[in-house]
Amino acid sequence: MNGAYEVGAVALRAHQRALETHANNVANINTPSFKRAEVQFSEIVTTQGNPTSENERLAQQSAAQNGGVRMTTRTMFSDHGELQATGSSLDIAIDGSGFIELMGPDGESLLWRGGKLEIDRDRFLAAQGLAPLQAMISVPEDARSLWIEIDGTVQAETEDGELLDIGQIMLVRQQSDDDLIPMGTGQYRMAENARLLDGVPGEDGAGFIRQGMIEQSNVEMTEAMVEMLILQRAFAASAQVIQTADQVASITNSLSR
Repeated sequence: MNGAYEVGAVALRAHQRALETHANNVANINTPSFKRAEVQFSEIVTTQGNPTSENERLAQQSAAQNGGVRMTTRTMFSDHGELQATGSSLDIAIDGSGFIELMGPDGESLLWRGGKLEIDRDRFLAAQGLAPLQAMISVPEDARSLWIEIDGTVQAETEDGELLDIGQIMLVRQQSDDDLIPMGTGQYRMAENARLLDGVPGEDGAGFIRQGMIEQSNVEMTEAMVEMLILQRAFAASAQVIQTADQVASITNSLSR
């Protein structure tokens, strides 16, 4: 196959995946606690040994001309979104780098950056529409309001005005960003063999818990749109490479007749 076709096809695939990544960032700009993904390109270089025959030499020469491009994505966990006040006692945000641990299906540990809380049917505090908190904080039947301190201590105010300590929301941290796998629902799963570091809100760099606030996504609209425009131009240029190669091939075929 003409090398220009292969070069164009490799570039088209890489730019298509990059466009999908940036489009996902833009689509989640209003999703609380969403972390944008950044695209990284790297060149694939082929290596060969000494050829032992003419056929092997020609095969290696062809392979060397057709390296490739690898595209990877990196989720920007370290860039925190702006904290926005909501006034709701069931909204919480993490002012720092920690995560709240959730009790996933079959006891699997899931991580959450905060958002809207709810009281599930068993009266446990849970991430709204997701899973209960790993701390398994039980809310009394007669609780009329909840108070959450910056250290994660949760108090329930009963109908008669009594304040009860009902638990504490703890925070955890990952050893590396590569240990986290986004699940697309505001939750993260730990990679195989990854370990969590336990922390207390306000200690060990885990951050504080802020009640009545929501963390916004860390997607900046202007920057995201500019990156998408650049990628669209690059995609169009790669398509032009294939189109030009096709035109050259057509001219060559007409001359050989």
